[in-house]
Amino acid sequence: MAKDDYDYLVFKILTYLYVCFRRRGYFETSTFLKKVISSEVSEDYVIDVLRFMTREELIDGLNFVKAWGNDYTLINDYSDMEITPQGIRYLLDNDKMRQMKNDILKGAPGAIFDLVKLAFSSAQF
Repeated sequence: MAKDDYDYLVFKILTYLYVCFRRRGYFETSTFLKKVISSEVSEDYVIDVLRFMTREELIDGLNFVKAWGNDYTLINDYSDMEITPQGIRYLLDNDKMRQMKNDILKGAPGAIFDLVKLAFSSAQF
């Protein structure tokens, strides 16, 4: 799956926020950008994905303003976002999300592999 695929980005964002929700990590903008957003993904695209996720009520806490045409600007910080109960259910129960989790766990270790293990393991730290 392409690193800039919408569903893949949604999975990574929800997984990162789920780790934070479970208190297995703390939200840090630099870590979020490093582990979740790759260099192949433009910030404008990330803003669109986050705006759609907000509209779908998968995440909460972000505010956007229409800048020009169909361009939107995030008017607060990434660290203001959190996963919603609906976002948790989507991450855990959606077939596509479950398949991505399984595919990543079968793959080679890396930043997203470690994040997925942290999010879905039953051990506490």
